[in-house]
Amino acid sequence: MAEKSLIEWTESSWNPITGCSKISDGCKNCYAERLALRLKKMGVRKYRNGFRLTLHPEALDEPLKWKTSRMIFVCSMSDLFHEDVPDYFIKEVFRVMNDAAMHTFQVLTKRAERLAEFADKVEWTNNIWAGVTVESEKYLYRIDYLKRVPAAVKFISMEPLLGPVPGLREVIKGVNWVIVGGESGPNARPMKAEWVREIRDICAEFGVPFFFKQWGGVNKKKTGRLLDGKEYNEVPPVVTPKGPLL
Repeated sequence: MAEKSLIEWTESSWNPITGCSKISDGCKNCYAERLALRLKKMGVRKYRNGFRLTLHPEALDEPLKWKTSRMIFVCSMSDLFHEDVPDYFIKEVFRVMNDAAMHTFQVLTKRAERLAEFADKVEWTNNIWAGVTVESEKYLYRIDYLKRVPAAVKFISMEPLLGPVPGLREVIKGVNWVIVGGESGPNARPMKAEWVREIRDICAEFGVPFFFKQWGGVNKKKTGRLLDGKEYNEVPPVVTPKGPLL
């Protein structure tokens, strides 16, 4: 059964890997870690190891069993390109994505260097989107690695956005989608409106779809998703063997 996602920019999640480790400023208050530890306490077998990286080969073929086309966030509870995930397992994940052509898969990573290493090791069919997290200007270098990947859609997730990213204008060419969101949950770090507006305006200047996910904070439902009185839900066109879905 598909895991329906509450993340605004996707529909379902698929987790053949769970668990991760912190490598970046944005990892400090990781939502996936909090959720994994809670699921472990609840006795959910898949999270018996808590947030320790765990492979789930039994979950590999799940998308092939889903009967309706959907947008799927790959490894929402981990990072496909984590250094402890064997090459063979990453290739198995790609095998499934290649075979499940009716779905669109969103692969998001903070480990951009290893993502680039797989540019020519796997088949990047048009239904596989590649993305990197850029939570502040400090991590803009990840976009250079992203551009080495022959994915049909290359996207940036700026969540949690922790600072201004004025250098985005110099590197955004070749990027197909930008997502921005504030940190949520306990100890959430603040996000300033001027940071978001600058990114929105750069996207508009270059014709890049812009998706504003949330302001975040301790109560993200209360702070909402409006930016200057408007919801921004732009996404790239989704292409399947039957043609565009959006």
